[in-house]
Amino acid sequence: MMKLLSLAEIHQARAQIAGTAIRTPLVRLNVAGAPADIWLKLENLQPIGSFKIRGAANAMARISQETFARGVLTASAGNMAQGVAWCARERGVPCTVIAPDTAPSTKIAAIERLGGRVIQVPFERWWQTFQDRAYPGVEGTFIHAFGDPSVMAGNATIGLEILEDLPDVDAIVIPWGGGGLCCGIAAAVRALKPVCRLLAAEVEGAAPLGPSLAAGTPQAIDYRPSFVDGIGSRTVFPRMLELARASIDGALLASVAEIAAAIRVLAESNRVIAEGAGACALACVLAGRAGGGRIVCVVSGGNIDLSRLCAVLRGEVPS
Repeated sequence: MMKLLSLAEIHQARAQIAGTAIRTPLVRLNVAGAPADIWLKLENLQPIGSFKIRGAANAMARISQETFARGVLTASAGNMAQGVAWCARERGVPCTVIAPDTAPSTKIAAIERLGGRVIQVPFERWWQTFQDRAYPGVEGTFIHAFGDPSVMAGNATIGLEILEDLPDVDAIVIPWGGGGLCCGIAAAVRALKPVCRLLAAEVEGAAPLGPSLAAGTPQAIDYRPSFVDGIGSRTVFPRMLELARASIDGALLASVAEIAAAIRVLAESNRVIAEGAGACALACVLAGRAGGGRIVCVVSGGNIDLSRLCAVLRGEVPS
């Protein structure tokens, strides 16, 4: 049975990642007439454009240089891969990434610029890599994108920062991909401010958490990929569902069109560039699904293809 992280583990992670990840700003959304007092935690401003550098840095700080000799391996649609590749480059070790063939070219190119070797495979084979924690013919220590305590502890430092910057926050809405971001932040918030509501945000067509929470067991859905590539899957890992049931208050759902609209709002109102996953929480809040009060939306990343961003800003919903 997985347990929520302790505050000691989270504070230790904060010390470990201090030289790699930055403390990102928390700013108010500049939109009048919104359904809540909305704040934005801008993880898109991390060196790799995503919160993933926090978990990657903490996980890799715990690996000995001797173990690193074989290199590192991860499975990722792009952002975790960039975090692992960034840290591998700092340590001078090889990095291999197993990516789905649906991963956007912007993220693949970024991984390669950081020195990572990318192997693109069909979605099902990519998902299997998370379960196997290995890939045939590739050596290296596997860094899990969301399911390891050290990765979640790095992510949990976001919760510490939110509560320090906005102690009277009423709710935090967090994108749900594999669950490592949501369950990490929840561990910090439940320990320090248990009355704060914690809500996961999912995108239609790739939202297994809501039905899984309702059923109490992992549910498989008819997965439909979209330009919101950083979150979503066919099902939920049992251990992550267990953590979610113990730590969050529910799951919200946004349409692909609502997420595209939220990207435009971020760009127009705050001059913030977000990818689809990064705007999912805001889309849910703007639709009124998170209720009122002081709500923080975690803008998890900003790695969006420029062609897709241009289409969104023209009012389109890209494929």
